[in-house]
Amino acid sequence: QVQLVESGGGLVQPGGSLRLSCAASTYMFRFYVMAWYRQAPGEQREFVASIGSGGTTNYVDSVKDRFTVSRDNAKKTVYLQMNSLKPEDTAVYFCNRLGSPLPWGQGTQVTVSS
Repeated sequence: QVQLVESGGGLVQPGGSLRLSCAASTYMFRFYVMAWYRQAPGEQREFVASIGSGGTTNYVDSVKDRFTVSRDNAKKTVYLQMNSLKPEDTAVYFCNRLGSPLPWGQGTQVTVSS
């Protein structure tokens, strides 16, 4: 069974940065469009960003110009560089294949607070 393992979250002050990682266990990773999602307390999970197998990226408007998604197919890992963090970015962040989800990982908590 494919596993997704997210890491890199933590507590950061407003304006700070974090880099999230998501490691996949499947060699098919290189063919997948991968996405980052987040879920704040009491809210539904929402799309944040995606990256295609060829590197095409998309972002939700609220994170454009602050977040950057990238991938390393050799390491079967997708990253999310988050800069200029805001309190409203506080959530559990997950990665998954876009459109046809794999089993969800445990996510990584990001808390933006002073």
